[in-house]
Amino acid sequence: MSDAPLLEVSDLHKGFAGPRPGLFRKRAVVRAVDGVSFDIRRGEVLSLVGESGSGKSTVGRTVLRLARPDAGRIRFGGEDITTLSRDALRPFRRRMQLVFQDPYASLNPKMSVEAIVGAPIDIHEPGTPPAERRRRVEQALSLVGLLPGHAARYPHEFSGGQRQRLGIARALITRPELLIADEPVSALDVSVQAQVVNLLLELKERLGLTILFISHDLAVVGHISDRIAVMYLGRLVEVAPTRALFAAPRHPYTEALLSAVPIPDPTLRRERIVLTGDVPSPLNPPSGCRFRTRCRYALPACAAEIPALREVAPGHLKACIRDDLALASPLGLAA
Repeated sequence: MSDAPLLEVSDLHKGFAGPRPGLFRKRAVVRAVDGVSFDIRRGEVLSLVGESGSGKSTVGRTVLRLARPDAGRIRFGGEDITTLSRDALRPFRRRMQLVFQDPYASLNPKMSVEAIVGAPIDIHEPGTPPAERRRRVEQALSLVGLLPGHAARYPHEFSGGQRQRLGIARALITRPELLIADEPVSALDVSVQAQVVNLLLELKERLGLTILFISHDLAVVGHISDRIAVMYLGRLVEVAPTRALFAAPRHPYTEALLSAVPIPDPTLRRERIVLTGDVPSPLNPPSGCRFRTRCRYALPACAAEIPALREVAPGHLKACIRDDLALASPLGLAA
């Protein structure tokens, strides 16, 4: 793994217009991503985790420039792509690919597998000879564990796990450097989830991929990640190497998420931290620390200002003013 970042995201902001409160009143802004910064080294898997509505998928789509950022900077391979036009972005598109969450909705049922998987070649490499296109489609299918003969079939002839493999094959056919996997296993059965995660790990090693893995399931990301970034209501609250985060979480939100991870041993018992209340609305987030309204360690000072994401151990960052907390791993792991 190279130490050089392939992707650098600095102070990223992205908002969406909310409902109009009145005929002559200005629309409120949903602050989906509010000052997010991170980087991913070449060959690394960084997982972005958090509850639904935390802004994870918006980060992924904005990084790919499928959504235009309101502020901040995105650098890919050392080049600033934040404000590039559609035409200027085209050379970067083939180097950054997306695996969608829903393997059913993301594949056109009227198109054959060959047409679906080969579509990126048609877009990025027009004029490719049909025989070469067919060869690359069959090669991509073989990479993800499917047969070359499957190219003539249609999506309805495949299971959910096989459809997700088709989505991965489509993403890989342009030979990308960065793969953004947006909840790629959440719609699959547990046994199939493990197969897809293992496939991504195998492809990472085989092709030298860099992966941004987006998920709400810490049990899944613990298996695939080199580092984990925890997101809550549009902001990062903790970033750490996987083992360090699982062994010694530094933020109360991470502690609560870890307490919900199943332990495959029925004889073990541990405290389940149940967060009270709903996630606040991004239309009107709480002052100061956004997690304070659900945090069992909150102090009045937590409402004063937004805590900065700062390093508290080598490679371990947190956004919390409570340095006096000694949070134990709910999983009982050692660092």
